[in-house]
Amino acid sequence: MSFPSNRFTLRIASLKLLIKLAYGIGPGIISGGPPWVDSQLYSINAKVEGNTLLTQKQMRPLLQNLLADRFHLKVHPVQKIVPGYALVIAQGGPKLQLTKGGPFLGMGGRYGDSELKYQNDSVVDFANVIGYSAFRKPVVDRTGLEGMYDFDLKFSPEDGPLRDDPRYSSLPDIFTAVQSQLGLKLVPQRVPVDSLVIDHVEPLSEN
Repeated sequence: MSFPSNRFTLRIASLKLLIKLAYGIGPGIISGGPPWVDSQLYSINAKVEGNTLLTQKQMRPLLQNLLADRFHLKVHPVQKIVPGYALVIAQGGPKLQLTKGGPFLGMGGRYGDSELKYQNDSVVDFANVIGYSAFRKPVVDRTGLEGMYDFDLKFSPEDGPLRDDPRYSSLPDIFTAVQSQLGLKLVPQRVPVDSLVIDHVEPLSEN
């Protein structure tokens, strides 16, 4: 998907992923619900009334309403303070590339990856990706940067199957890569994490 847009299209996604997108939270912090919220896959093709173009953030309440209407989804938020990192602007300023309007695509996202490449993504969402992929700890955006960017971050993984691969051993570690390639900095902090608990959900009806 490319934002701003008046249409939300997603194919072959679990309900848990849809909830993540609807509420703008990081992966792995949605709890509760039956097992099928992870295994059952759905496709969505929804259009906003009229021709108003919405940002990804503006689209979220509409997706929340859709999930409440079709799945009778009820959730409640829980905030925790946990060890993690704050993503801030490094000395010299950011080196981010404004998006060229490409699709919302991602590459990477598994612990042990050596490259995270995303198009048309926000700093908030990319911070979540860094936390999930590189640390299994939350990374909270403290840059204050708005807008959508194209990211291509290459680094040497600290763990996983690529750790000892000579093709990646010459790459910088994740902290150096974020600063040198993105002009940002990862600072260890105890950070707030917004999580969701699923109180009630029902399978999608035939109609």
